Amino acid sequence: MNTNQTGTLDTMIIGGGQAGLAMGHYLKEQNRTFLILDANPRTGDAWRQRWDSLRVFTPAKYDGLPGVPFPADPLSFPTKDEVAGYLEGYAERFALPVIRGVRVERLWREADRFVAASNGHRWEAHNVVVATGCSQAPKVPGFAADLDASIVQLHSSQYRNAGQLRPGPVLVVGLGNSGAEIALEVSRTHSTSVAGKPGGELPVKHGPTAARYFLPIVRFLGLHVLTLSTPLGRKAAPAFKAHATPLIRTKSKDLAAAGVQFVPRVAGVQDGMPVLADGTRVEVSNVVWCTGYREDFSWIDPGMLDGGALPPQHRGVALRTPGLFFLGQEFQYAAASATLPGTARDARHLAHRIPRPPMAARESAHAGEKEA
Repeated sequence: MNTNQTGTLDTMIIGGGQAGLAMGHYLKEQNRTFLILDANPRTGDAWRQRWDSLRVFTPAKYDGLPGVPFPADPLSFPTKDEVAGYLEGYAERFALPVIRGVRVERLWREADRFVAASNGHRWEAHNVVVATGCSQAPKVPGFAADLDASIVQLHSSQYRNAGQLRPGPVLVVGLGNSGAEIALEVSRTHSTSVAGKPGGELPVKHGPTAARYFLPIVRFLGLHVLTLSTPLGRKAAPAFKAHATPLIRTKSKDLAAAGVQFVPRVAGVQDGMPVLADGTRVEVSNVVWCTGYREDFSWIDPGMLDGGALPPQHRGVALRTPGLFFLGQEFQYAAASATLPGTARDARHLAHRIPRPPMAARESAHAGEKEA
């Protein structure tokens, strides 16, 4: 699609992953004029770029976006490439207006509209949905720069397979789901240690049986019980955001059985090697940082944020900036908000709360569409 815009859009969606596509589906149902700006060159790349063996934790019966079930055995767990292909096909099926390869560099408000700029191009809209998700900027401790230059360092977002690693011991830092799965994988070819403590563990074996009987309960809790509308959800939200999610597929006992060693958290660096909280200096050839992500809204006008962070919002509706919306954030409304099922539910809610522009502006945008 041509990157030139004529007229002011009804709505601009920044982010072309599952959140942006779900939002686009609902806006198209309402016959709105909108664009989806995707930083990746191909729809689904955010999934394609994860490690090779990654599979989603939710069964396929819950992984579809509105209007198209996920094309797989309902009790299976799709690979990351299958999810990427599904998203690409979804955008094509509904002819969603996605402009790819556009990383928005600035977003600001100008009079009664929002303006986004990227590489000399400019888009204007009465509403904007920030759908960049919660995995924006890899988080690595500052002392990582002090590790010996011979050590291979990868964040989990850069890790693809064990072939990227040097011969010799591996230290995986962080024991969330990515840390557990990567540690188990690299333990097949390297002596492996993992630093950190899990934030709990799923009490049943992950697989088709759990998908049939147990995961529907987890889904219900994540969508309807652990929400900002319930006392239990409001109490759980801060801890949920601050700590790793419970281990789902790969558990501590699986790591122990594979010979993975558990060590205290990494506290710093000494003579180029990691130092643990108990003072132990660990001799390693590789470090994989499974330390999560941080928000990065540096491209948004600070006046629209709250000290650089997500501004006060209710279910994605910014409370101080009319026309500004967020989608796909961690615990935006519920524990499942950043998952495929939660994103679709939140997108449906937002679609009914995005105001339509004045009639004159709508006619101008439609005229611009026809000229383009």
